Amino acid sequence: MLKKVLVIVMCLSLLVGVFAACGDKAEEPGEVAGVIKIGVAAPITGNFAEYGKGFDVATQMAADKINAAGGINGKTLELVVMDSKGDAKEATDIARKFTEDSEIIGVVGDFSSTCCMATAPIYTEAKMVQLSPTASHPDYAGMSEYMFGVMGRQDAEGPFVAQYLAAKYLGAEKLAIIYLNNDWGVSAQSNIVKGADEIGLDIVALENFVDGEKDFTATLTKIRQTNPDTICLVMFYNEVSIIAKQIAQMGWDDVQICALGPGTSEQIIELGGADVEGIATSTPFYVTESDPVAWAFKTEFESKAGFTLNVHSACAYDAVMMMAKAIENLGDNASREAIAGELASMKDFVGITGPIIFTADGDVFRKYKIAQIEDGQWVQKTDYDYAD
Repeated sequence: MLKKVLVIVMCLSLLVGVFAACGDKAEEPGEVAGVIKIGVAAPITGNFAEYGKGFDVATQMAADKINAAGGINGKTLELVVMDSKGDAKEATDIARKFTEDSEIIGVVGDFSSTCCMATAPIYTEAKMVQLSPTASHPDYAGMSEYMFGVMGRQDAEGPFVAQYLAAKYLGAEKLAIIYLNNDWGVSAQSNIVKGADEIGLDIVALENFVDGEKDFTATLTKIRQTNPDTICLVMFYNEVSIIAKQIAQMGWDDVQICALGPGTSEQIIELGGADVEGIATSTPFYVTESDPVAWAFKTEFESKAGFTLNVHSACAYDAVMMMAKAIENLGDNASREAIAGELASMKDFVGITGPIIFTADGDVFRKYKIAQIEDGQWVQKTDYDYAD
């Protein structure tokens, strides 16, 4: 009798072990227990905080919309958000954490080209997509088949700024350029210079600065001696507002200011006040009430973020929606590696910022509008056909 009991116990133990082994079967990355996880890397704090906070709000709006509609193939989308502070070292640390976490299937971020290019080798080794909403350096997406960007390339926007924003719209004949000395800034200014050379626009000064600079007085004094009629600022909202105020303090009221980088950031107006009046900028995206879908998105975003929608946040929203669509299309075949192929072949995605179709390198070429600050607010001045 005791022998039979021992045999039964042993059989039960084996069955428990079999069921336990089945329960421990490895899931695809990001698909654990009915949840799909996507990492979000953004500068939540630091000099680019407005953009990072916009990423945070917009990506969560995308996740909420997806989950309200039933998730991705019935699974809940969960975002894992980490603060890169706009620093390449922080970004690489985050990349290692994301790639080592088997539950994360892909990454949306980072903000700057510098951060994205620094992390590209890490994501590539892990065969994980890094879909950046805003990296625009021409070399970024081509670094590997896992790198993608939705903002548009600087070799498209740079010439537009020189030829259409500065020369055609503002009537510039002598252009000075001040640019942020990082991967993005160097690329942007070189493409502005290239565009200027093509039409004979005279570049009379070319100055750079390092991130965190606050006093541009010496640089502006030097530039003023070259007698430009227009200054092009290749940087983000904080430095744009600082330079505009310092130009006003110098009493230099006969120079025009245009910008590449900040988009239609509300922070420029809040920080610069009357001194930023008249600044004009290029932007691939500007919402008007004539587009009800984009207008509804803008209204919801601003109620949640507490500041005005900019192109960077809209691109972050589209990036999550696009990655989710790729995962949905793959169904049971979804994996880190497969997402790259699905994104590359996607031809029918239309987001808040318009149609997004990747080139063979994994980036997009966009058209641009011009917006300008008038009476303390951004106003769209031209449409996409301005360069046609």
